[in-house]
Parts: sequence; C-alpha cells; structure tokens
Amino acid sequence: MRKLIFFLCAFFAFSSMSAQDFNGVDMSLGTLSKLSNAKTRSISPENFSGEKGKGGMADPSQGERRNEANAAGPARELGTGWKVNPYVHIDGGETFTLAEIDESGVIQHIWMTPTGNWSHSILRFYWDGEEEPSVEVPVGAFFGMAWNKFAPLNSLPMTVNPGSAFNSYWKMPFRKSCKITMENISADPMILYYQVDYALTEVDEDEAYFHAQYRRSNPTEGSVHTIVDDIKGKGHFVGTYLAVGVNNEGWWGEGEIKFYMDGDNEYATIVGTGLEDYFCGSYNFENKETRRYQEFSTPYAGLHQVIRPDGLYQSQQRFGMYRWHIMDPVRFDGDLKVTIQDLGWRSEGRYLPQQSDMISVAYWYQTEPHNAFKLPEKNDLEVN
Repeated sequence: MRKLIFFLCAFFAFSSMSAQDFNGVDMSLGTLSKLSNAKTRSISPENFSGEKGKGGMADPSQGERRNEANAAGPARELGTGWKVNPYVHIDGGETFTLAEIDESGVIQHIWMTPTGNWSHSILRFYWDGEEEPSVEVPVGAFFGMAWNKFAPLNSLPMTVNPGSAFNSYWKMPFRKSCKITMENISADPMILYYQVDYALTEVDEDEAYFHAQYRRSNPTEGSVHTIVDDIKGKGHFVGTYLAVGVNNEGWWGEGEIKFYMDGDNEYATIVGTGLEDYFCGSYNFENKETRRYQEFSTPYAGLHQVIRPDGLYQSQQRFGMYRWHIMDPVRFDGDLKVTIQDLGWRSEGRYLPQQSDMISVAYWYQTEPHNAFKLPEKNDLEVN
C-alpha cells in the first residue's frame, strides 16, 4: 500500500512539473484546472479570420461561390449558420493562405484532410513577419505519410486518423504574427478541409520557435542520409520522421543516427546503435511468431507504416517511422547536424552499404533568425 501511495504521489507531482504551462495555455492533466486570461480562437473556411463572433456567416442564398460558399447547394434549404463553406479549393499552381494572425499567441492544434497529391502540397509556416518559412514540408511528409498512403499514427504531438485526418498538437508560439500557407504545385486542383486552433496570449522570453524541414536522398550517396544540417542558433531538436524505400532484399536497418552539435566535426557527440534502436524498436522490428515486420504506434515512437510489395507495381518495400524527443530533447547552443547511415545486412555476417530512397522531416525549436531551407524540385518530391 505504501508503494502505491508513493507511486501516485510521484505520478501527480511529475504530471504537474512536466506540464509546460504557457500562461495557462499549454495544458496537461496536471494543469488542466488552472484559469487563464488567454483567448481561444479558431480559423477554418467557416471563419477565415478567426475573429470572435464571425463564424458560420456564409449565405447559401447567394449561390455557390469558390471558397466563399462551396456547399451552398447542399445547404440551400437550411440557410446561413449551417454547413455552407466547410472547405476550400486550391488550383494547381496556387498558394492559399490558411491562416494569418497579427497578434501574440500560440497554435495548439491543427486538423486537415487534403485531397490530391500529398507530396505536391507544400505546407509553410512563417513567424513574426519573416520572409523565409520556419516550416516548409509537403503535407504528407509533415504528418508522417510521405508515401502518399494512409496509415494510422497515434502519438502525443501527431495523429493520423481514418480516412485521411491529419492532426498536429505541436506547440507553436509566435510574438507578433503567424502565417500558414498551402501551395499546390500539382497541375490538378485539390480540396482542403482544415481548422487551426490557437490562443491569443503573451509569449514568454524563453519560448523558441517551431521549425520543420524536409529532406530526401533518392538514392542515398555514400550510404548516408542527412536529416538536417546548417542549423544555427540555440534550441532543441524534438523529433524525426523517416520514410525508407528499400532497394535490396534482406534487413535494411543497421544504420546509426548521429547528432553533431556545437562544433562537432568528424565525430558526433550522440551516436545511436542502429536504426530500429533509435526508433525505439529492436531486432528488425520483427514479430518472432509471425516472422513479419510488426507495425506499432506509441506516444513517443513508432513504425506505423509498412508497405509490402504486391509483386506488380509496388516492387520495393517501404516503411514509415517516427521518434519524438519530448521527454529527451536534444539541446544545442550554437549549431546542429543530424545524419543517419543507410546500412543493411548481407551474407556471412557483413554490413551492406545501401542506396535506399530516404525521406525525412526534422522537427525542432530554436531562436530566430534561422538559415533558409531549400526544398527539392517538383520531380524530386514525387513518389514513384
């Protein structure tokens, strides 16, 4: 009984301490009862500005109008206040502004369900009027779906739910302004349902800005994939999404992850022991009874996607996995570079340098300014 009481006391103390209380905004179970002066707002196609008392005002009697009353037809017998404009159209080559906020606050949740080619729909976030985005990632890869195929993902900062519901709970503070855009670089139009939930509040001085960057090596050169490099400033690395398309048979995940920080040159400060180890699995992600790869999705890590070839058009196996450094952020004071080896296993107990197709998204917080990103060309983003 004494052990149980001690455990419960420790648990609730930990819940309170680990809650990142953001002026009463960023809540966990340990702080959920605390009052706050923050103002809750939400942006969607039914309220593009997020203004108080300005939601659901589209008028179906005016007829269907692009991105103003897209569902006027189905709502024609119900009138204003019903489901008149729940989504937007984004034409090929068009960039649409999902949200623009000109106050101090924090994004708490983003939900969206995009149609079209997820590799050709580019999500960008701009903080405090910056010209270069702090987030620049194809929408599928940002939410752990780089292969343009749905797979359930159930974690703390990110979930993907049936049928194609993308959710982000990453905390994203801004001090002056926030702008979120979606660029459709495909030739075909797309439809986007979305909602951005945020709070208007003051931002403390020690709050850093959220960043995410996309990289692809197809194939890897020298059997090494760079997840991110050229990060300059002070901050902490909080997550990796990695998609691997294997071009050879056998086990493919022997590569080690390396974190080079604060002046490291030839040798890194943090070196993992293998790819599946870094993603919190073991021994080839294999279920020993079924002799198959075992998908799993947990709060902090997972192998949530295994695409098995059908012998016709999908000739190589493809995998998707994530590792969130929520309880163990990788902190850096001046610079950071993260790489992972593309290493498999060959006969007679030897390592196999590979040439896989590797796609990654790095997630981190840092002080501004940040170095500009370079997104690959359209053809290099395409999954084929």
